[in-house]
Amino acid sequence: MPIASCLGEDWEGVERVQRPTHPLLPALNNLPTLVWVANLASLELHITMGRWRTIDCPAAVVFDLDPGPPATIVECCQVAVLLRKAFEELGLTAYPKTSGSKGLQVYVPLNTRTTSEKTRAFALAMAQHLQEVLPDLVLVDMKRKLRKGKVFVDWSQNSPSKTTVAVYSLRAKESPSVSTPITWDEVAACARKKKAAMLVFNPAEVLKRVAKEGDLFLPMLKDRQKLPRL
Repeated sequence: MPIASCLGEDWEGVERVQRPTHPLLPALNNLPTLVWVANLASLELHITMGRWRTIDCPAAVVFDLDPGPPATIVECCQVAVLLRKAFEELGLTAYPKTSGSKGLQVYVPLNTRTTSEKTRAFALAMAQHLQEVLPDLVLVDMKRKLRKGKVFVDWSQNSPSKTTVAVYSLRAKESPSVSTPITWDEVAACARKKKAAMLVFNPAEVLKRVAKEGDLFLPMLKDRQKLPRL
């Protein structure tokens, strides 16, 4: 969300939070605020890694896997499978979701005391490790001209000044898609079958998934983990 300078002082339904880098931000934690956001046609919601009461303490580490054409989410899934194995060796649990656009994101919940400096350093180290293992597929350098056919592991999303698309957020596309929590079995199946369409979900499909499987991202609010020393 952009800085909410447009919030009126008389808007009683919206809670607000102050932070040094963002003077005024809305907390989207009740129905009136969601209605307010919808009324502004804010289809895409991008959020920080911190929660609103402890906004400068990251609640998770995010790995944003961005494919450079002709690479697709299939290649992102191949990278994510290896990333998960690395987490398991470190004793960490991670959760995947689609970006709702062309890529994939992998989250490591923390919910413990940490800093963005530590989470960013951890993300960079893991991204560099992946690049060493898969130099022909993984890219750490941010230069767009280098991304052709590779998966850029965007470790910089863990900066306090950055935001990442929220889970269940719509994406403003000709055919609306949703940033959707998925299972690791679905990630592995997409990597194996090489069918990108397997991980594209519209709003109706997501509602059916939640009704059947529940909120696959709910553990992100509860799991408590500490980053290992690198």
